[in-house]
Amino acid sequence: MIFTKLVPSVFYTDIHDGLNLFVQCLQFSITHDELATSRPFCVLEKNGLQLYLFEDAGLAQEHHPEFRLVTEDIESVYQHIAASHPEFLHPNLPRVTLRPWGAKEFALRDNQLGIVIQQW
Repeated sequence: MIFTKLVPSVFYTDIHDGLNLFVQCLQFSITHDELATSRPFCVLEKNGLQLYLFEDAGLAQEHHPEFRLVTEDIESVYQHIAASHPEFLHPNLPRVTLRPWGAKEFALRDNQLGIVIQQW
């Protein structure tokens, strides 16, 4: 079997919360837009990564995922986010930290999910 991509689905009570994190903070682009429909949905992409955002209050209550985004320049990613969107920095890992397993990491959160930014 060959897979070419893993595409997560993220559910928000208010999809605009996810757009703020992924589009405004992490600079993903909206490549498919059904935001003005009765069941808001969109596809976001950046550098070959893709995810689906849905507005669904029921599923948002059930699912609180955590993702890892791997980078080769964690310091510049951190500097950008700390300067532009510090409100997303997770209080348990708000700075680039060398972890016991050898990766450098810092974390983000919004009201729905956590994201660990990581560099090996």
